[in-house]
Amino acid sequence: MTTEISQTATDLFERMRATNPLVQCITNYVAMNYAANVLLAAGASPAMVHTPEESGEFAAIAGALTVNIGTLSPNWVEGMIAAAKAANAAGKPWVLDPVAHFATGYRRDAVAELLKLKPTVIRGNASEIIALGGGQSAGQGVDSGDPVEQAEEAARGLAIAQGAIVAVTGEVDFVTDGKRSVRIAGGSDLMPKITATGCSLTALVGAYLAIAPDQAFEATVAAVGNFAVAGEIAANTANGPASFMTAFIDGLHRLDATTYAKNLRINVL
Repeated sequence: MTTEISQTATDLFERMRATNPLVQCITNYVAMNYAANVLLAAGASPAMVHTPEESGEFAAIAGALTVNIGTLSPNWVEGMIAAAKAANAAGKPWVLDPVAHFATGYRRDAVAELLKLKPTVIRGNASEIIALGGGQSAGQGVDSGDPVEQAEEAARGLAIAQGAIVAVTGEVDFVTDGKRSVRIAGGSDLMPKITATGCSLTALVGAYLAIAPDQAFEATVAAVGNFAVAGEIAANTANGPASFMTAFIDGLHRLDATTYAKNLRINVL
């Protein structure tokens, strides 16, 4: 099983880079530039379109939509909802990143509305997923205070309740559809030292969904694996967070299928 899903992930890696999918990224002010550069380096085409006057129309054009609630405002929430509704109407997959959704009532309300629109994938850190599943998390703002393994049961329950793929990212990533589950090793301990790393991964999940909307679980695994492999390789030459950022973007750009397959570490549960 591990060999089979690893081969599928490698095939999707090659398809994504060959296809250059268009991804609509409604993300936060902090992440916008970095997320766009990550997608470009990985082989996708980002479009940072968020205003309600055009977000719905654009969602029908894009291959996939990603929604990140990092910096909310009424206008942005309206744009997120319009885009998610349009993506659903057009049969396009979309990803929800519920950044610090438990921190304020405004965030909780916004996420509740977005969850009603049935995201294809939910991507968050352990604290976000635990809280989204109804548990008590140790998160502080956007930072996770919980290890990924403590979020695994919450992720499975959330996946079943929402009919979605749930990806919990951290030291060892976890992806589940409620029945199938995998852990993905790799990355670097420098990744949490750089803002917008998780937000950028959400955008990359969208790129993979765009080329394989009927394989949402496998596409999410492939995207998370792409990040893990590139991060692990970048850490070999980085001296700290700043040099890691450069090495990571370069690594995403240079990564080929052979290196991806060789370094991908998936554990099927």
